[in-house]
Amino acid sequence: MKHRLRAFALLLSLALLLNLTALAAPAPSDAAMRGVWVSSVYNLDYPKTPGTDAASLRRQADAILDGAESMGLNAIFLQVRPSADALYPSGIFPWSKYLTGTCGAAPTDGFDPLRYFIDGAHARGLELHAWLNPYRITKGKDAEWGALPASHPAKQHPEYTVKYTDGNYYFNPGLPAVRQLVEDGVSEILDKYPDIDGIHFDDYFYPGQDFDDAATFAQYGGGFSDIGDWRRENVNILVRELDALIHRKNPAIQFGISPSGVWANKADNARGSDTRGGNPSYSKAYADTLAWISEGTVDYVCPQLYWYMGQSAADYTVLTKWWSDAVKGSDVKLYIGEAAYKCDDPEQGDVWKGSAELLRHLGYCETQPGVGGHIFFRYGSFDEVPGLRAALTGYYATAANTPATDTPPGSGFDAAGDAARAAGFLQTFLLFLQAVIR
Repeated sequence: MKHRLRAFALLLSLALLLNLTALAAPAPSDAAMRGVWVSSVYNLDYPKTPGTDAASLRRQADAILDGAESMGLNAIFLQVRPSADALYPSGIFPWSKYLTGTCGAAPTDGFDPLRYFIDGAHARGLELHAWLNPYRITKGKDAEWGALPASHPAKQHPEYTVKYTDGNYYFNPGLPAVRQLVEDGVSEILDKYPDIDGIHFDDYFYPGQDFDDAATFAQYGGGFSDIGDWRRENVNILVRELDALIHRKNPAIQFGISPSGVWANKADNARGSDTRGGNPSYSKAYADTLAWISEGTVDYVCPQLYWYMGQSAADYTVLTKWWSDAVKGSDVKLYIGEAAYKCDDPEQGDVWKGSAELLRHLGYCETQPGVGGHIFFRYGSFDEVPGLRAALTGYYATAANTPATDTPPGSGFDAAGDAARAAGFLQTFLLFLQAVIR
């Protein structure tokens, strides 16, 4: 009888431990987003020095991971596909030239940067999101095109590509086969890295209005009288299908997009913001973020609000309120993309000099319902701007850091309090079990 009692007590203890552990460990999404983009394109952030040496690549990754943790950040958005390439071993896309110096060349020792970043981020309590560019093939025009390996999907299928007026090559978003290629690339990441926290796209969809896709429109544009509406629907289909794919494989993975800060100007579109200029994404990139929010095909949006407070053409406060209204009533979260890089740009003028303007943004957003945090562009700016790293570290060490959309005080999650109560209850319960078993 005593053995059965002990077995029952052990099972009951394990069950309680599992439940109490879950109670004492809040999901990262409960906290305000404190993210940073880590750019691989042009070797802006990672790696700063490309090469195949795995030891060097690890050291550079550790410096970023340690730096993000020490600042109080909680998420890294690592650019793993800057230009139809990969910072991980892929059966679809070649190794990135920004990683090793040569497109298609692998790091030594079987080193996998994405795996290393995921493990390193999670060990430090950070999320790791894979940041992808879906359509761009080159940044270096014909010279880069000529250096692509024969195994590259663009070389295997040149009919998928369009040479744009900027001299660079892009996949044609109007082709169903291109959409499948992008989706296959995402599916590969999810299968290889099931513990990844998110899939993230930036604001690059169609490169511009003069994209040479008239023949594609003639073939696939049935039912559309306007080529712009058709292009937007091509992007919408991709977003819908990715949303379904990602959450079918893992409902916990976050899928988000960081569009240009201006969806449309009110002078051109009655639903747009009270702004002028700003490269509106609705008509330039054919990215209809309002449609994604309405359909719920993204988990969050992170508009790039790279303007200062009071700027006449595009006021940061005006745009913040417009985006907050855009997500109101939806289950789509809103994060704000912040231009940390402008603090080091002498062409921006005195208003951006130093860290004061960014800190004003953070303080302002604490008063705005709907804003769930920030993502900074980019990691290297924390060191390039004198005092910025220290300023943000201090801010996150003292600020409340809770989204304005959180539940009222007293009804939310109290990690420290719940953990203490759980530990106290567990200790009392174990003492009770010891008495019973004796």
